[in-house]
Amino acid sequence: MIENQSDNIENKENDLSDQDNALGDSSPAQELAAENNEFSSHKIEEINTEELKNSISNNDARLEQLEKEHETLKNQYVRISADFDNFRKRQSRDQDDLKIQLVSKTLTSILPIVDNFERARQQLKPESEEAQALHRSYQGLYKQLVEVLKQQGVSPMRVVGQQFDPSLHEAVLREPSEEFKEDFIIEELQRGYHLEGKVLRHALVKVSMGPGKQNSQEQLEKDKVEVDIDSEENTSEDV
Repeated sequence: MIENQSDNIENKENDLSDQDNALGDSSPAQELAAENNEFSSHKIEEINTEELKNSISNNDARLEQLEKEHETLKNQYVRISADFDNFRKRQSRDQDDLKIQLVSKTLTSILPIVDNFERARQQLKPESEEAQALHRSYQGLYKQLVEVLKQQGVSPMRVVGQQFDPSLHEAVLREPSEEFKEDFIIEELQRGYHLEGKVLRHALVKVSMGPGKQNSQEQLEKDKVEVDIDSEENTSEDV
């Protein structure tokens, strides 16, 4: 019994000794492993830092490229927007011009009727009561027609006494005049009209040529007679 106990004690001592030897043998390996782990950790950190720098650099380049693309698209949008705005304005002007042309064509075909009413008013002198009633009747129609034209933007020209303007007037006759200077309108032969500031129909007019040749000759002869009289008076004074 005592021998068995002593054997157990020896065995335990041997186990403890083996464990101590094992611990002593494993310490350098663990230190090496720890050093390797630390080196690997530093290496990984360096790699991660380099990758992060590359990633930042790539992102900056990508951002710069996107900014350029954005600026290009912005310029294209501004240009397209300006082109569309110009197109819209041009279409609006074309539509307005077409509308004016159609209205002008229609109103121009009505103006001869207005001319006939005006001629009738100037030429007819109703005397009987029945004729006066008829005259008032068609003059009422004339006033209604003129009112409709005014509502459409039509206004008559006032040309007598104005200087001749080929953009507004059409000269049919030219004659000498003591009352009006040269190139001034003496008489309106056919009334002209404006439509919203534009010429709907040119006015047919008679234009002054200034004082006539006959009057000018008479003035020259008068001046000559006065000179002769003065000459005779001076001669008599000398005698």
